[in-house]
Amino acid sequence: MIEKKMTIPAGSILKNEDFDYIDSFQGVICSPVKDVDIIEIGNLFLSSGPDWANSLMVVRDSIVGVFGLKTGAQLIKEQDKEKTLNFVPGERVGLFKVFEKTENELIMGEDDAHLDFRISIFIDKHTSDTSKSSLSLTTTVVFKNWFGRLYFLPVQFFHQLIVKATLKRMLRKINWCNDQKND
Repeated sequence: MIEKKMTIPAGSILKNEDFDYIDSFQGVICSPVKDVDIIEIGNLFLSSGPDWANSLMVVRDSIVGVFGLKTGAQLIKEQDKEKTLNFVPGERVGLFKVFEKTENELIMGEDDAHLDFRISIFIDKHTSDTSKSSLSLTTTVVFKNWFGRLYFLPVQFFHQLIVKATLKRMLRKINWCNDQKND
């Protein structure tokens, strides 16, 4: 089951920072992931978005481009498509810039004129049940002006749908518990 929380996981790099908006979706990985490769998890994240989200991005880009905001097409052009993704800070991976990487967390996002956002992909290997770990996708936003708040109002709903669907797909590919229900 995917659980939605409005707090940042305790072990996350983002835990002690202040944000205007936070959401976190978490799911259980049934097999131990003590030796998980965060680069593999990052690539899994990039390849697990729902197909319908691409159509939404086309609509979004056509609207925000008029206001001079960064579009997905502009961000992807900045990426060297031949390069192997190592998720090192400063590297561009798809629509995101990598800000930080540890052995169990990636922080990606973008800074724009109207808001800054970060996405944390966090594997918590320290759950009470040593045979299970959790995977969290946490989003944080800092609004820079009133336009950022206005922009995020309709985006928030779709963002949550996309993140939840992405996490479900990631968990299915990793080894999601057989007793978990699709929600």
